Amino acid sequence: MAPNRTASKSPPRKAGPETGTIPMGTRAQRAAERRDAILAAALDEFAAQGFAAARLDDVAKRAGVAKGTIYLYFADKETLFQELIRAQLSPVVGGVIHASHAELPLRMFVEQLIEVFVREVLGTRRKDVIRLIITEGPRFPKLAEFYYREVIARVMEAVRGLLRRALERGELKDDALLKHPQLLAAPGIMAIVWSGLFERFEPLDVRSLMRAHFEILFGKEGAS
Repeated sequence: MAPNRTASKSPPRKAGPETGTIPMGTRAQRAAERRDAILAAALDEFAAQGFAAARLDDVAKRAGVAKGTIYLYFADKETLFQELIRAQLSPVVGGVIHASHAELPLRMFVEQLIEVFVREVLGTRRKDVIRLIITEGPRFPKLAEFYYREVIARVMEAVRGLLRRALERGELKDDALLKHPQLLAAPGIMAIVWSGLFERFEPLDVRSLMRAHFEILFGKEGAS
């Protein structure tokens, strides 16, 4: 009879490419990259077609995924647009809120605001998101409401706090800006509209425009 041999047990193999499985870290990274690709494709499609005419089929083609893949991340086209707003503008909103709480003199805050707008909004695709809200918001009030909650209301609350402290320190001569903080955003909105319509005819020096606007509001620095 053949000798009785005890079968040796091999140690369990670790999950990895050699076993045909994908480590959880890699899987999560790929999912995040796929989600980012869908958002980037959505921005291209919305910017080219507008919200109403954009189709998820075309977003999927731009992203290189099946249409069904979009629904793994976003419930519908409106949710996709909302997440696009959040992804694009939340970093800027957070930066403005942080700066507004830093107890900076008002003029220093405004100078930082100019640089953030020129570099992080006008110099990026974020301006396309804002332009889409301007053009599509009247027809799609839910999108406008979402933008208001996620961007406008949060920034306005922070800026009002900063303006209130500036008024108490005597940096403002009256409370007009506290009542109408939208005046601070006026040159930025105008610059976004101008860049989309007239930039090729007459380029705009946005930094100079914004500084001129704030000098009108606050007076020239050092002026008595």
